[in-house]
Amino acid sequence: MPRRRPAPPVAPRGARHGRHGRLGRSEVVRPPLPPLDGRLDRFELTVGSAFEYLRGTWEELRDVRVEIAAMPTHDRGDGIPRWRVDHADKRISLFRVPIERLLPKGHDDAMHRRAAIEGAVFQAAAEYVGREPWELGPDTSGY
Repeated sequence: MPRRRPAPPVAPRGARHGRHGRLGRSEVVRPPLPPLDGRLDRFELTVGSAFEYLRGTWEELRDVRVEIAAMPTHDRGDGIPRWRVDHADKRISLFRVPIERLLPKGHDDAMHRRAAIEGAVFQAAAEYVGREPWELGPDTSGY
């Protein structure tokens, strides 16, 4: 019977390798990035969803661009503007800081902030089409 030769000794792996040689590998993105859920992200999402509803309802708003700016570059005599309507360029500019920050005291939580954003979108769109904001909502006369 032939004699078996002993297997050559295996060099021990370093502490950074696991059983399958993968323990020390890093994730693709390290450290994990936090989800994109800041005030600006929520503002943009709220404006986008409200205006897409209006764009689908009102023909006059189909080609209108909506822009988000931090602050207005001008001051009106009756206070800080929250939006600007430009019929010539078919554009509505919403000013994020006045909409979010100039809420009445005690109404600065997430729900009131969202209502203020949607209200500003409806008011700016109503000004653009020459109607009142409540006229832009769904037809409730049949209910």
